[in-house]
Amino acid sequence: MALPAKKARYTFADILSWEGNERIEIINGEAFMMAAPSRIHQEICFEMGRQLGNYLEGKQCKAYPAPFGVRLFQRAGDSPEDVDTIVEPDISVICDRSKLDQYGCNGAPDLVIEVLSPSTQRHDQLVKLNLYQRAGVREYWIVDPENKTVRVMLQSGNGFLQTHEIYRQEEVAKVNVLEGCFIELGKVFSG
Repeated sequence: MALPAKKARYTFADILSWEGNERIEIINGEAFMMAAPSRIHQEICFEMGRQLGNYLEGKQCKAYPAPFGVRLFQRAGDSPEDVDTIVEPDISVICDRSKLDQYGCNGAPDLVIEVLSPSTQRHDQLVKLNLYQRAGVREYWIVDPENKTVRVMLQSGNGFLQTHEIYRQEEVAKVNVLEGCFIELGKVFSG
């Protein structure tokens, strides 16, 4: 759902000035309110985050659950007024710690996981897919709670995120950007 058009273009500077607990993403200067996630959505995010966190303990990469701001296209020298795209993936994994600052991530995470909701299906599968592809996200997971599947997309040689594998509830999903990391989907979809 888009916010009322009070401004022609929203930026990271606006987010820094807003008070309250609303979750808002800005995409190409347009602000989008994010609905509160469902219980199942949160259970899936928690379990995936738990498994990733266990694997990453003591390693260079870090996993961050939403709300965690990712400024996909911020360049060196950009002021907050210059940054017009900030998203909040359900889970972000960042291996290059130089991308991390007090506000979140500046640049493309190595892995992004989005859990579909009825209100976000189109947004996650089209709009965000395009953004993550353009930004250079190496691996993108689209988790479908209704069908209990995980669609794993990898950055191809031509710069496009392409479907690599679709995993079902009873399978173990391989995290391609983290060597030796696997997610037990039976535990993810147990709710």
